[in-house]
Amino acid sequence: MLEGKAMIEDTDMPVKMQVQAMASASQALDLYDVFDCRSIAAHIKKDFDKTHGCGWQCVVGSNFGCFFTHSEGTFIYFKLETLNFLIFKGAASSSP
Repeated sequence: MLEGKAMIEDTDMPVKMQVQAMASASQALDLYDVFDCRSIAAHIKKDFDKTHGCGWQCVVGSNFGCFFTHSEGTFIYFKLETLNFLIFKGAASSSP
């Protein structure tokens, strides 16, 4: 596991799920090169899909913007080492 500590920027996830998100990110960083953001994100997404059902999305990188709708209680945005992590479960939009 990495020595660095994650810093949560924003979340509405239950604490247990937050811990899983940060642990999964740390494990992914141990398995993949820090520049392989796609593999890191895929690892985290697959972990959440397996544990909490399909439909999870994960974005990993040092510089990105986003706009999305998520299911309540499924969002976290945090920093670990040099990367930012955004994990959420998508929600159906109410507008056409």
